Amino acid sequence: MNDDRNALAIALFSEVLAADQMVRARLSRVLPKGMEISHFSVLNHLARTMDERTPAQLAETFHVTRGAMTNTLSKLEWAGYVHIRPDWDDARRKMVAISPAGRQARDHAVGSITPLINQVVEKLGDTQVREALPILREMRRQLGEET
Repeated sequence: MNDDRNALAIALFSEVLAADQMVRARLSRVLPKGMEISHFSVLNHLARTMDERTPAQLAETFHVTRGAMTNTLSKLEWAGYVHIRPDWDDARRKMVAISPAGRQARDHAVGSITPLINQVVEKLGDTQVREALPILREMRRQLGEET
């Protein structure tokens, strides 16, 4: 039974990793020129939350190092997509907010990826997507737990 469970686990993770790789490749091709998936992800998060975040909070949200998030934020700031200001209560921290140009870039990116996403959902069918979502969410939740 243990061998069967190991084979099942390996098959599950192999499919998830292969799907992740393919999604990233396809998204990279349709995102606006110069925009990386990490840039879109941060802009999308800031647009949805409609609130400022610290770089540390963003790094935790995306499960990346603070250095990686600092690099992403530097590129977004250079492009004019985010505003980074000192935290008025704690000068050691910074606060990040999406700029109007960042919101526009995010909206353009959403428009670019929507046909791809809709095509996949249409081919899978609404029922299969609805059935898969709870499983994927639970996987993400379990993998996100500290061990």
